Amino acid sequence: MATGMIVKALSGFYYVQNEDGVFQCRGRGNFRKRKIKPLVGDEVEFEAENRTDGYILDVFDRKNELVRPPISNIDQALLVFSAKEPDFSPLLLDRFLVHIEANNIKPVIIISKVDLLLPNELAEIKEYQKQYEAIGYTVILTTNQNQASNQTNEMVEILSCIKDQVTVIAGQSGVGKSSLLNVLKPELEIETNQISSHLGRGKHTTRHVELLAVGGGLIADTPGFSSLDFIEMEPEDLSSCFPEMASVHNLCKFRGCTHTSEPKCAVKEALVQGEIDNGRYEHYLVFLDEIKNTKRRY
Repeated sequence: MATGMIVKALSGFYYVQNEDGVFQCRGRGNFRKRKIKPLVGDEVEFEAENRTDGYILDVFDRKNELVRPPISNIDQALLVFSAKEPDFSPLLLDRFLVHIEANNIKPVIIISKVDLLLPNELAEIKEYQKQYEAIGYTVILTTNQNQASNQTNEMVEILSCIKDQVTVIAGQSGVGKSSLLNVLKPELEIETNQISSHLGRGKHTTRHVELLAVGGGLIADTPGFSSLDFIEMEPEDLSSCFPEMASVHNLCKFRGCTHTSEPKCAVKEALVQGEIDNGRYEHYLVFLDEIKNTKRRY
């Protein structure tokens, strides 16, 4: 039996790639009974008499998986947020970061369109860059000009992040995800749409999940994260998705501390000492309240 990775799922077919090429396969009939749904990114065992007539026999264990978009075994996420059109939202970025951290995926933050900013606005974005870099995240600023070539310093840095990794690219619609992929690998010629002036956001241009060979790695061009809720998360797990809190929350006096009103809370002490950003902590409280309300509903 052969093994390979699912690199595309479309219309009931799974396209499995290994050193011999790509094979079009169907899933075994008993997968549905066993409640197994193959995902892009899965390592699988398959058999195929030719390139267009194969069957997936088994799906190997996953190290992680996302539900929407449906993809597994991801090493890292390029989180693309624009500085302008649409405006940069640290709250939305933190929401994305929590979901990425919860799935043990390494995030790389890309802030695009910084050339559209006024000097005071650019200074604010650079302060956010310093803040997230202090936490330990990689933050790359790009402009429309340096997205014209994959040879600029910023594009070379992004390509170095991609090499030998399985990467998902995510972010708001209209921030330039497809444009970025076209710069990294021009022959992809991925369809892009301009921002809708009426809605203030772009239209989704990607309609299925596919792993694309880019820069010595694989990148998933996806329809976007359609679900950023916290249904699967418990309140006591949230702080572990904030690295600056995760580094000290074991020092709290009470096990299961929510870092709100409990005495001798190491996270609150770090906040007072300026070791945790106030804005990030406020976002933590927003998400914590959302998780608690979700638990009450379910």
